[in-house]
Amino acid sequence: MKTSITARAHTNIALIKYWGKRDQRLFLPTNSSLSLTLNEFYTDTRTTFLEDEESDLFFLNGVKQSDAELKKVQRFLNLFREQAGIEQPIQIESHNHVPTAAGLASSASAYAALGLSLNHLLGLNMPLGQLSTFVRQGSGSATRSLFGGFVEWDMGTDSESSQAIPIDDASWDIAMITVPVNTKQKTLSSREGMQRTVETSAFYPAWIESAKSDLIAIKEAIKDKDFIRMGEITEANGMKMHGTMLGAIPPFSYWEPLTVSVLNRVREIRESYGLPCYFTMDAGPNVKVLCRYSDSQKIKELLDDCFPTTPSIISTVGPGAHLLEENTKGWLP
Repeated sequence: MKTSITARAHTNIALIKYWGKRDQRLFLPTNSSLSLTLNEFYTDTRTTFLEDEESDLFFLNGVKQSDAELKKVQRFLNLFREQAGIEQPIQIESHNHVPTAAGLASSASAYAALGLSLNHLLGLNMPLGQLSTFVRQGSGSATRSLFGGFVEWDMGTDSESSQAIPIDDASWDIAMITVPVNTKQKTLSSREGMQRTVETSAFYPAWIESAKSDLIAIKEAIKDKDFIRMGEITEANGMKMHGTMLGAIPPFSYWEPLTVSVLNRVREIRESYGLPCYFTMDAGPNVKVLCRYSDSQKIKELLDDCFPTTPSIISTVGPGAHLLEENTKGWLP
């Protein structure tokens, strides 16, 4: 076994949303979901065996994390150590090239990178499908960040079958633009918001049924490379997810006034300029715009003209999680 392994994983944005768990411990979802992996945002993580320490260490963006933060990741570490039959302490060094806890899927790339690194550090060498059932238990969305392009997370019937499946490499003129309305940490975490919605929202049962039909429809659109249909389904599904939050007790929303302005601008670009583009949002105020890559620069300009203080970011399709060369200088800033 090597003593140190570095991995990179990219964020993904769900087109058919994951919103709700049927098992809090195993992170089994209430519905299957589908995402697009993005090249622009990613996490680099190095794991290293510790020889002279009695406990694990965790550094995020160069800062040693508190015992409370370390404890959050140790349950995840122990999943891999138990699988390998190894108890040796491990140091984690992780750098997010994406704002943390701001609704930009930082936890997805973080746990996917950590999981891939541990998989090789501990000599497990699980295939990616099996590995996705492990990283799911750190962050549900991390399941999908192990693969590039369009990825389905099949809800499955148990822990072993709830895993990610690559659907399409999205190499047909696909891009996504992010408008970073607010990249500060959210006051209500995704996990808390999700649980409140599942437990109290009167709209939630309808969401589950709707998500099932949306998934079938968008997979057919992707198979046919029907961008317009895919975009329409994406936009509708995202708004339905946010609608379930308004039915929770107490109701809540991640939107900000600027969020609404951006959504209106996307509609205007689509309707007045004839540029197909469709918005979606995860649990946060930031807006993502699905578009054709060939249209992305023009759409970015039209967005930035209206919102010059929040310049948008074009992302192409991201690759699957992968190892980086060991001891490569500059793998972390």
